Amino acid sequence: MRILITNDDGIRADGIRALVRVLAGEDPESPRPFADEIMVVAPETVQSAASHGITFAEPLMVAEYPSDSEHVSWVAVNGRPADCVKLALQALWPERFGEGSKPDLVLSGINAGANAGINVIYSGTVAAAIEAAFLGVPSLALSQFMGGTIPDWPRVARRVRRTLERILEDGMPAQHSCLSVNFPKLPVGADPQLGEAPKLRVAPMNTHGMRDRYERRESPYRQAYYWLVGGGLDFRATDAGTDVEALKAGHITLTPLRYDLSDHQALDAWQRRLT
Repeated sequence: MRILITNDDGIRADGIRALVRVLAGEDPESPRPFADEIMVVAPETVQSAASHGITFAEPLMVAEYPSDSEHVSWVAVNGRPADCVKLALQALWPERFGEGSKPDLVLSGINAGANAGINVIYSGTVAAAIEAAFLGVPSLALSQFMGGTIPDWPRVARRVRRTLERILEDGMPAQHSCLSVNFPKLPVGADPQLGEAPKLRVAPMNTHGMRDRYERRESPYRQAYYWLVGGGLDFRATDAGTDVEALKAGHITLTPLRYDLSDHQALDAWQRRLT
């Protein structure tokens, strides 16, 4: 299997580094490679909440980073997450592996923070995965619920690998599939065995708005400015059976996403109204 990996936390982020080590077989507890080839194409700087923005009015600069493995390559891009995937699939991957070639799978993450509920709309992590689905490569967005903690990233990455193996055990998702997977906070103490790991719940996204709060401050020059504060999963309401409820209950959540934003239920009504 050949995999493209990206994120929105930047190429130096602990999450993406741990994920690559575990999938490349460089982790002492995961010595068997999950993939034969791994190409990392990630933003040079943090791009959290960049959503699906792309760069078109200025060039995208790239820089190769050194790698300890001939089967893992690292490329930083001075752009957004969607830029990274678009550039990788249209140019960087074919340059390395041959014209017309594509990875078997695109992974985006591991994000430092959950991307559950309507956060998927703001998320650069999810946008990168959706960009891959646009272009015909199945993808997964991988996000770790922080909950005020700093996780042990190697442990998180091992949990991600076990979950990937379960998701893919019956075959690859369809070409244009995008799955958003969120991981709950790690338990205190040693990793549980696979049989005791958090249950994987398939759930729709919670669609209630955020309880956003802006703190008003003043600059030294008495100019007012506002700072967005609050928790990442502080929603106005949480519906039963949704990803947010399951994640807060300690489950791993899987939400299939689609990028067709058409309201198909309203199409006929508007057609009748305007004809």
